[in-house]
This record gives sequence, C-alpha cells and structure tokens, in this order.
Amino acid sequence: MFQRLMPAGAVLALLMAGPALAHHPMQAMHLEPNALTGLISGLAHPLLGPDHLLFLLALALVGLQRSARWMVALLAVGLGGTALGLVLPAWPAAELLVSLTLVLEGLVVCRRLPQLLLVPAFALHGYALSSSVIGWEATPISTYLLGLLISQALLLLVSLVGLRQVSARLDGSVRNLLAGALIGVGAAFSWTALVG
Repeated sequence: MFQRLMPAGAVLALLMAGPALAHHPMQAMHLEPNALTGLISGLAHPLLGPDHLLFLLALALVGLQRSARWMVALLAVGLGGTALGLVLPAWPAAELLVSLTLVLEGLVVCRRLPQLLLVPAFALHGYALSSSVIGWEATPISTYLLGLLISQALLLLVSLVGLRQVSARLDGSVRNLLAGALIGVGAAFSWTALVG
C-alpha cells in the first residue's frame, strides 16, 4: 500500500511547493558575510528555494540511466554558472528562466527532450544562486561556493540513492506522472515570476 502512495505523495509535495523568493539565509538572519556564514549560506541556499530544490531532486529521475560522472559534471557546470553570475551579474529574467527549467526537466524525464539540455539548465541554476552574494569579499564567496557544492552534491546523492532503491517499482506511468507534476509546478512558478 505504501509503495502505491509514494508517487502520489511526491506529486502532492511538488504541487504544494511555492516559488523561490528571497530565500537567502544571510538576508533572512541579517548576518555579516564571513567564512563561516558564507559556508552556512552555501549549504542552506539550495534547500530554501523550492525551485532549486525540486530541480536537484528530480535530476535523480534522469540520473538513473546515467553514471555518477554525469552528476559530478553537472555540479561543475553549476559552479561555473555561479562564477559567471559573480562576473556578469543581473541577467534579466534569470528567476523566470529557472522556473522554466522545471518544465524542461519534466519534458526530459518523459523523454520528449534530450538530457543534454539539462546542462545549461543546471548552469542557469548556478547563475541564479550567485545573485545574493554579489559584493562579498573573496573568503565568504569561496566558502559559499564550497557550501553550495557540498549541499547540491548531497542532495543529488541522496535523491539518486533513494530513487534507485524504488526504481524497480517506477513504471512508465509513474515516471510520466512525476514529469507532469514537474511541468505543472514549473509553469506555476513561471507564471508567478511573470505576474509577481
């Protein structure tokens, strides 16, 4: 019984999530940037933005057919996107595009688009995660990047290991249901970014 309720619970959780707004821990706690707060911020930031968190967790749906090197490459691309955001900040509509990556990811999960499109999507997530640390000194930025790397790697690893344990029970219809939920949530987040 629990095995049949799990996909429905995952879809419900996706539908209840809200779009990422001001979810940077440094801003919320009014902390001064230093090495420790940069690390804490990097660790927490991907967890506090539902669009980033859903994107990371849903990558496991694609990663089932890929090697661990694919996930490591995505992490490197994400950090590259963050570095680009520090050099060339304020790309217009970055958060809207991040929301649309959930739609893209859903289409990849249901095999309507190639997996390679997730590479620039992950870079875009990295780019968006850089916006809240613009103007910091080098040390807190370095520890922020380290925190981001650790947090995202752990999220990808946990989701991939967890999904591999239940993958035998994930038939095509469950995969398509989860993909549809991602598309719906991404469209809702995008609408919110457009009208908000």
